Amino acid sequence: MRTIGQHRDDLAALLAPVVAGLGAERWGIDELAGGGGSGAGGDGPARGHRVLAAAVVSPVPLPPFDNSQMDGFAVRAADAGQQVRVVAPIPAGVVPEPLEPATAAPIMTGARIPDGADAVFPVETTVPGAFPAALDLTRVTVPEDLTAGTFVRGAGSDLAAGAELAPAGTPLTPALLGALASAGVSTVQVVRPLRVLVVSTGSELQGADTTAATIGDANGIALRAALADVGADARIVRVADDLEAFDRALDHAVGDWADLVLTTGGISAGAYEVVRQALEPSGLAVTSVAMQPGGPQAFGSVVFGAGGGADRSVPVISFPGNPVSALVSFEVFLRPVLAAAVGLPADRPTQVLPASSSAVSPVGKHQVRRGRVQDGAVHFVGGPSSHLLVHYAAATHLVHVPVGVDTVEPGDPLTVWSLR
Repeated sequence: MRTIGQHRDDLAALLAPVVAGLGAERWGIDELAGGGGSGAGGDGPARGHRVLAAAVVSPVPLPPFDNSQMDGFAVRAADAGQQVRVVAPIPAGVVPEPLEPATAAPIMTGARIPDGADAVFPVETTVPGAFPAALDLTRVTVPEDLTAGTFVRGAGSDLAAGAELAPAGTPLTPALLGALASAGVSTVQVVRPLRVLVVSTGSELQGADTTAATIGDANGIALRAALADVGADARIVRVADDLEAFDRALDHAVGDWADLVLTTGGISAGAYEVVRQALEPSGLAVTSVAMQPGGPQAFGSVVFGAGGGADRSVPVISFPGNPVSALVSFEVFLRPVLAAAVGLPADRPTQVLPASSSAVSPVGKHQVRRGRVQDGAVHFVGGPSSHLLVHYAAATHLVHVPVGVDTVEPGDPLTVWSLR
């Protein structure tokens, strides 16, 4: 059996050229902020985690002009200690007249400092001490200790014009989107989302073109949601355990759209393992990893297109079919690679906590249990079986029992990953 580390490294190597070659789309910052709609270069809503595909240079200094840090009076520092005449107020959004010597202009936070002024003193130092009442003052005394630059936000103090606002690869956080807006940048180049075809196999699945007794496709929905959490765009195709139907469905669905094919089920030792039967001869490597759940795994580059002149080699990653196995496999093997590609931490928040109860783990395997953290200890949620999806949904953490630990006793330290 392979180790978890070996399999994770192989999947990272398989996906590295795909992630590096995704290309760029141009989007408006309004859409990237959550408005949805169509981008100038994209073909769908801008959702999920996105990163810049190219550096952005600020076309203006930030802030673009000297402005007041607070509500107060714009004055000349040379008039400190003197009583000066009050002139017309300066609200935000106007270009004020130059300030004459021995005068003070009431100024609001963010308003432009007038030419001639070089300092602001707060309205709280006057009587009545607040606007709008202080607008009725005809004269004010400039504080004796006022110096040039006091309460003035200088133009370019955040960023100079022509300086790099953000390099390529920067995640589009709310703060960055705000900085782009303040600089007047309306569109940016962003890395195109990874496009993943999620293939759920099994004649028992609803929507798999079968008349047999059916169950809902938990894997397709759960993995599509998990992929969206790391910025990937996913589509689902459900295929019965029929080799010819599988080949036909995948060639059609992959087309020129998919960057990655992610399958669930069909890679074990049964008689109807359609993924293994269809793709192993074409380059899919089926293997076993020393992990429970999620022991059966497969990966490789497979050519799709059925010789129709548009053949294309696409990476394929295959997880087991039981829903907990599929989700645990995603967390352990695939999520770290995709999260890092969109600027998210590759690793889930991790703690080492004592077990609240006893448990057993298979000899020679790394067991991943579901749990909750309460009162400083980790409590197992449900058993280790790979079909207990409702228990997984109730869990807040994945609990790791490493290779070589066959029995867990209360108080034993365990590594836990936070899922929420």
